[in-house]
Amino acid sequence: MLDRDIIQNRGFRNVPGGFELRLRNPNYRGVAGSLLDGVEVVVDGRKWEHDVPRITLRGRTVTLDELRAGTGVRWQLDETATVTVPEPGGLAPGVHDVEVAVYLRRPYFPPFVARSVFRATAKRVIVPDAPAGGLRYGVSLYSYSGDMYTSMTLDDAMADIADLGATGIEILGEGNIPGYPSPSPEWIDHWHRLLGDHGLTATNYGSWVDTAMWRDRDLTATEAAEQIRLDLRLAARLGFTSIRPKFGVVSADLDPHPIWREAVERSLDLAQELDIVICPEIHSPTPIRHPVTQAYLDFIERTGTGHFKLLIDTGIFQTAPVDDGHEGIEGKKRPAFLEPLAVPMDDLVEVLPYVHFIQAKFFEIDDTLADPHVPWAPIVDTLVRHGWNGWLSSEYEGRREPYRGRDQVRRQHALLRMLQKEATG
Repeated sequence: MLDRDIIQNRGFRNVPGGFELRLRNPNYRGVAGSLLDGVEVVVDGRKWEHDVPRITLRGRTVTLDELRAGTGVRWQLDETATVTVPEPGGLAPGVHDVEVAVYLRRPYFPPFVARSVFRATAKRVIVPDAPAGGLRYGVSLYSYSGDMYTSMTLDDAMADIADLGATGIEILGEGNIPGYPSPSPEWIDHWHRLLGDHGLTATNYGSWVDTAMWRDRDLTATEAAEQIRLDLRLAARLGFTSIRPKFGVVSADLDPHPIWREAVERSLDLAQELDIVICPEIHSPTPIRHPVTQAYLDFIERTGTGHFKLLIDTGIFQTAPVDDGHEGIEGKKRPAFLEPLAVPMDDLVEVLPYVHFIQAKFFEIDDTLADPHVPWAPIVDTLVRHGWNGWLSSEYEGRREPYRGRDQVRRQHALLRMLQKEATG
């Protein structure tokens, strides 16, 4: 599925000898390639004239003169044109102001207006390659909330993740699996085919244990264990290596319902059999130094299991508040979990041996790749210095205008990789 914008979100990247971008056909019908009369490109105020870039249509890369001579290719409405611009060394990582003028000849117009121009502007992000070794980069489909199933298919989401150079995909079981908890065999085959097509690894599977499911009673430990085991089996069928069971809570500090211990312990044998790690989430307003976190650590020590570890949500490191509100909550502009906790890095270091997965929660990355809420430099530096090599999975939780999440995720990956490169020297 194409973006509505003429300048597509995917495909803006450096290539040997220059950079490239992808464009949607701005016309209302497909045209012969010979009717495309060039593309003018402007990046950050610098212009490349309409006859400079090379154009790729249906896998064939040609010059404007070759297009005019007739190549036998067409630019269809459901296909992009790739525009390759010569620029030694390419563009710097980060956000760029991009303008294009697409020139199309329309023979059914009078000659003096037949050469039509379609102009578009956009901010697009060059994401550098991830440094080799160390941190692994993924994306949670939660980042695309609002776009998924409206302007994006699952294939689109996976293509976006692969396009920015990430290799892991995190999902929400009941949010992203059609027919949950019993998806069709055809959908499961489709899921695995897409993973292969886009070179992605299934990382973490978000699940829920709704302890207050019933109005007249709480779930029993047996029922909670059945829910965990159901999600463990489904996660295994989809190739995931960890699940995050979000337990119902009984306090403002997010104390999980006390049945969590028994429910998890009853599920450890299956987790070991399937080689899946159960990861409870440390999420604001619960810091690392807190009885909730300590109870999880005590459980690990008592059971000696290697299949129960921590998932850290980076919202706990927030140093500035977020005032965009939160869907579904009225009456208080800023819920407690959007207040800054500013958990210190020393606390993270203490629990890193028990951390299996990190959700790289964020709300906004600006045009300079600065995050006004989450201090990424010390986070990345801490992870690199202490040799943590798990998944950093982008979890965008900011405003939900169409396509915004996709752009923000690209910005975050550009920032994180540049910080990792600095931290590794």
